[in-house]
Amino acid sequence: MDYTLALPKAQSPNLYLTHPTSREFEAIYSLGFLEWGDALTLPQYLEESAFLTTVPLARDEGMSIWFLTDKTLPLDQRPILCSCETFRNRTFTTDREGHFSEVITHSVASVFCNPKYRRRGYATRLLAELAKILPSWQAEPGQCIGSILFSDIGPKFYAKRGWHPFPLNNQIELDAMHVPDLSLPGINFIVEENLDQLCKDDEAMIRRAMTVSSSSQMRMMIVPDLDHMLWHHRKEEFACDKLFGKQPRFKGAVTGEPNDRIWIVWTHRYYEHPHNNPRDNTLYILRIVIENQGADLEQREHQVEQMRAILRAAQDEAAEWDLRFVKLWDPGYLLQDMVERTGIPHRRVEREDESIASLMWFGEGSGKDDMVEWLGNEKYGWC
Repeated sequence: MDYTLALPKAQSPNLYLTHPTSREFEAIYSLGFLEWGDALTLPQYLEESAFLTTVPLARDEGMSIWFLTDKTLPLDQRPILCSCETFRNRTFTTDREGHFSEVITHSVASVFCNPKYRRRGYATRLLAELAKILPSWQAEPGQCIGSILFSDIGPKFYAKRGWHPFPLNNQIELDAMHVPDLSLPGINFIVEENLDQLCKDDEAMIRRAMTVSSSSQMRMMIVPDLDHMLWHHRKEEFACDKLFGKQPRFKGAVTGEPNDRIWIVWTHRYYEHPHNNPRDNTLYILRIVIENQGADLEQREHQVEQMRAILRAAQDEAAEWDLRFVKLWDPGYLLQDMVERTGIPHRRVEREDESIASLMWFGEGSGKDDMVEWLGNEKYGWC
């Protein structure tokens, strides 16, 4: 049956959100291949999509796959009108009085409408149904405080549907280049065995900072835990294995002594095969941590040197793996100043059409940026 001949209206009571069978799963990801297949072939992308449901962050029902369809039709004969994924995130918040809570948010990712079914309101219906479900999805009452997404179609579409764009969508970009003197003392490369403790140290610092400092706004931060890092790393490892027959060993770089360290965790992303000389393949810095935020002037000069070494390590890693750029999301004023003082050529870019951080708030108030401060809006939180 050609379902396009009998398409229901987007407001039809016969439409609902559900989860796919294995055959419907393959159909959903086959449709999304042209948008998100990157450098992989279709069979490789389908294999990757199935694999990524089994890795940290996604497994144990951390990831849910949804699609809008007609509930009157039998399984495996239902049309895929629109689909998406959601991920459950551990999230820290503090209110205006400084009370700290650990709650959850749900990320919305990979919203996709079959091109044959577009401009009929199906994406709007899917998002409306999702907004009803997510506040209580896998959560006790009041435990889920919001939903985030990163829009690749500008800020307006999702804003009209309740996911309000945040102004923090800028990034620092550096060109990849080989750096000859990385054998200098002080730089240590991070391997997977190091990540668990670094993430725990990071989380402890975040808890202290959010508990001690005060703000006139409510604050929210997706926890940069090991599961988030490993989701990105399993994705990069799968792609690199298919493209190069090997996987990156280094997951980032660290310099300095305990309590005075700076470290970055990165991931390799291939939008096109490197043999095609693509422009967009990127080493993304998932998370950057500066331990000594209260350094004095003399210590700050030392931190600038540390930052220079860390960024040069990232540039070298990008060049080593045939990537074109290093990108760092949401640099605060301290980080921007430190990068400027390193003397490394770079660009500051505002993302206006893609990866626009957006928030739907389930608590009191509007959830817009005048009420909620979104901390750590870095690449690790993107899925």
